[in-house]
Amino acid sequence: MNPLDGTVHVGGAKNSALKLMAAALLAPGTSTIHNVPDILDVTVMGQLLRRLGCEVEIVHPVGALSSGTIVITVPEVLAWEAPYELVRRLRASIAVLGPLVARCHRASVALPGGDAIGSRGLDMHMAGLRELGALVRVEHGQVVAEVPDGLTGSQLWLDFPSVGATENLLMAAVLAKGTSVLDNSAREPEIVDLCQMLVQMGARIDGIGSSTLTIEGVDRLEPVEHTTVADRIVAGTWAFAPAIAGGRVTVHGGVASHLDLVLDKLIDSGAEVSTDADGFTVEVGKRLRSFDVVTLPFPGFPTDLQPFAMALASVSEGTAMITENVFESRFMFAQELARLGADLHTDGHHAVVRGIPLLSGAPVVAHDIRAGAALVLAGLAAQGVTTVAESHHIDRGYPHFAEVLASVGADVVRVPDPAA
Repeated sequence: MNPLDGTVHVGGAKNSALKLMAAALLAPGTSTIHNVPDILDVTVMGQLLRRLGCEVEIVHPVGALSSGTIVITVPEVLAWEAPYELVRRLRASIAVLGPLVARCHRASVALPGGDAIGSRGLDMHMAGLRELGALVRVEHGQVVAEVPDGLTGSQLWLDFPSVGATENLLMAAVLAKGTSVLDNSAREPEIVDLCQMLVQMGARIDGIGSSTLTIEGVDRLEPVEHTTVADRIVAGTWAFAPAIAGGRVTVHGGVASHLDLVLDKLIDSGAEVSTDADGFTVEVGKRLRSFDVVTLPFPGFPTDLQPFAMALASVSEGTAMITENVFESRFMFAQELARLGADLHTDGHHAVVRGIPLLSGAPVVAHDIRAGAALVLAGLAAQGVTTVAESHHIDRGYPHFAEVLASVGADVVRVPDPAA
């Protein structure tokens, strides 16, 4: 096991860039989005926007550590059907539902596919659109929404601060007649980023960053140039890398304030964390102490970083309780971690992990983006060879993951993935 040593660069957030691309549908003309990660999901979203009638140019600078720019030209008249063959590859594609209803007064979007981490029902999306005046139904595997006279502002309440529902209803409400109030909305930095782009486009939104958004509808939005917020989940992944494998990693471009709780947990466990204007550094020279994790919406512990916390707990001193409150199937990762020798037990949405000094390399399978990346990091703390199958999932969320890890000293090589 080689301690890591070096600097990694964090680009734009996948979970923001995809929604910003969908938001471009709201304004005819050409919008330019900078700091977009070089990942498969962005390519798929580009294909979906082309199917809706847009021209999409993706420009990635030379160099594995760079994010790119996307230029999206949106026609005055959009197609309004998002077909299953594209939507099934990308859960985030449901984000086109709100913009299409707002622009076209109708939409037909296939029920999405994506990661095997549990159901993410669209009930709140559909209920909110109905409150805004749309007729919404599920028909032949498609979410169909129609509103012949346009959307009308309303009082909206989310049962849970769902990121996806917040995004869809926000993008629908900006072109609705009158004022909408969206209560119990998500507060993630990616939501703030979307709000900021919409305001640049001419939307009127108050309460940005809070759980209550007030949206005064406007008749038309204009295309803009916008830079995507840094990816806090990628930054958090690189924070966990030296915690699991040992060593020192500087995360250039990571926003420490977006990871306050995560970094505090690492500090309490014995890691050294320092921050500066350009990012933060995590240094670990000893075995860390276990800590408990409860996943919650922002500013709580992110569900997307829970697999990394579980991987770290498996090699830390002591016992950790991991509680997953967001996605019921996240613990599919636990059975793969157990193949590496981790001492853990799951019961419902709880997992108890007893740390051992060293894992044992084995073949494992990545069921989703974060689980795949966490298995790679766990493999760095294992004796022998770990092979992560279906690693194409990792490429959906991390630009050049293996290559970046190798650049900081990890013994990682990429081999052809038959499932890619």
